[in-house]
Amino acid sequence: MRASELDPSQFEDMRPYRDDEVREVIKRLIADPEMSHAAAHFLVPKLAQLEGAVAWLVRQFLRFELRNVRNVRDLQEIVGKYMEKVIKRTTSGLSISGLDTLPRDRACLFVSNHRDIAMDPALMIQAMFREGHETSRIAIGDNLLSKQFASDLMKLNKCFTVVRSSGSRREKLQAATQLSNYIYHSIVNDNEHVWIAQRSGRAKDGLDRTNPALCAMFAMTKDRKTPFADFWRKLHIVPVSISYEWDPCDAQKAKEIYVTEHKDEYKKGKNEDLASIGKGIVGHKGRVHAAFGTPIEGDFNDVNSLAEEIDRQVIGNYTLHPSNMIAYEMVYGEVPQLPVGYPAKAWDPAAHKEEREKFEARMARVDERWRDKAIQAYANPVVSRLAYE
Repeated sequence: MRASELDPSQFEDMRPYRDDEVREVIKRLIADPEMSHAAAHFLVPKLAQLEGAVAWLVRQFLRFELRNVRNVRDLQEIVGKYMEKVIKRTTSGLSISGLDTLPRDRACLFVSNHRDIAMDPALMIQAMFREGHETSRIAIGDNLLSKQFASDLMKLNKCFTVVRSSGSRREKLQAATQLSNYIYHSIVNDNEHVWIAQRSGRAKDGLDRTNPALCAMFAMTKDRKTPFADFWRKLHIVPVSISYEWDPCDAQKAKEIYVTEHKDEYKKGKNEDLASIGKGIVGHKGRVHAAFGTPIEGDFNDVNSLAEEIDRQVIGNYTLHPSNMIAYEMVYGEVPQLPVGYPAKAWDPAAHKEEREKFEARMARVDERWRDKAIQAYANPVVSRLAYE
């Protein structure tokens, strides 16, 4: 079957919700006690422990707030309003670059670095929403869909499922083929943007690298006659870099790296991914920057060269923060000669004594067994930039 002849029915178990399904899903969400509990912790965290009365009030609020939602765009208008509140409450500002050169006449495949489960695509889409661009479909792992209310929320917001729990080699191949077909179908046939992380799982060590296997998955839809370079151009691949001054999950990530390196198999607790999502949303992130690269148009004739080009743009466009520079100095004892912040300015250590004190105090609160891992994770974006410079 040629790529242009893909049957949409094969995507029924992975696709986002359609406009005609929105009202029924919203009714299910409002009736779900776990949804009310999660919403209470976000809306009125100081009162959320008062389960009964607060849960009832939250349900009434949700019913009122969502009363006029009839389609996905209506819902995203409301989500966008609350995303602005999250940005105001948990960041020192979201800055954006590259959107002014993003083509508006065609859909793009956004390949992004991955630091936070929910906030990476959410902040990127909010940046697009602010500038009047169409929002994007989002690839999420099926490990995040353990709760019905979480699955409903994500699929209402244009998320589609990436199967990570497939067992046999044949099942993995089938899942990868279906994912490849859906990405192609979304961009070429539906003219819908797609966001996907550059590799499976977050870059817990702060090293943003594209897995060439991801690029190989993109190409599974390609017919034998089409050159790789021509196929990439059909997908309009745009690398995206998102950077946080502070990572709300830094200590948790460092612990996971430490335990894994010390030969103990790290086993996630029940609903740990959902807990990480919550912490990433409500935790303070400091200054945040989302940088959109340029569509990849060159003659990249294999998956490795494409992965290298994505890395070049992700690392080159990554906005370094004082926390990164201070961590690098702590690890390597050198002052890197790189620009910091957006708009970029030369790094002057003497002008950031307050940030240094804040960083040192933050690291002092991390368990000493994996404190070095946390500091290294903040330093690694500088390591990557110096290597590419």
